[in-house]
Amino acid sequence: MSRRVAVAYDQVVAWLKVFAATLAENKGYLTELDSAIGDADHGINMDRGFQAVIGKLDSATPGDIGALFKTVGMTLVSKVGGAGGPLYGTLFLQVGVATAGKDRITPEDWSAALAGAVAGVQARGKAEPGDKTMLDALIPARDAFASALADGADLPAALRRSADAAEEGMRATIPLVARKGRASYLGERSAGHQDPGATSSALLIRTVADTWAGDG
Repeated sequence: MSRRVAVAYDQVVAWLKVFAATLAENKGYLTELDSAIGDADHGINMDRGFQAVIGKLDSATPGDIGALFKTVGMTLVSKVGGAGGPLYGTLFLQVGVATAGKDRITPEDWSAALAGAVAGVQARGKAEPGDKTMLDALIPARDAFASALADGADLPAALRRSADAAEEGMRATIPLVARKGRASYLGERSAGHQDPGATSSALLIRTVADTWAGDG
């Protein structure tokens, strides 16, 4: 049964490299989004953080996916400025907890990892759905993936549904008034702008699908 297809350590490394390259490619776009409602540094910070992550991959312990994700999380906490460092660091640390000691990730493991990531980001950022944050992409991604598995979808199909939901959630931030973070200082003026954190989170989920579902 195709649902039992699992993601190996090398595929996780491949995804991290693809995501880092995607952030580098979209650095200007993310910073442009952030210039409208934030500190104009989200793309720069995320690119710097993931270039540092790439530098750590060769020294990571091969085979332990959870340890790899924890290394990513700690690197982001130390290298990414602004709110992005603690939030993305927490995301990857929680994914590391969910995959601790594993050399392969099953669909159920990834579902648990997404749930842990969302819970960690919520606890760290004190945000709720509709606050115009990265959670507005991550929560739909989590829910769509779990729903797809419940419907009997295989891993590639579930990943694609998750990515589509993340992008829909990202776009849905445009009319929202920000209630958390730097953008919340703008009040009603934050409406009409796509949230940069939701955008980078949608890129994260899309690159997972591109890499692990064989779409990239």
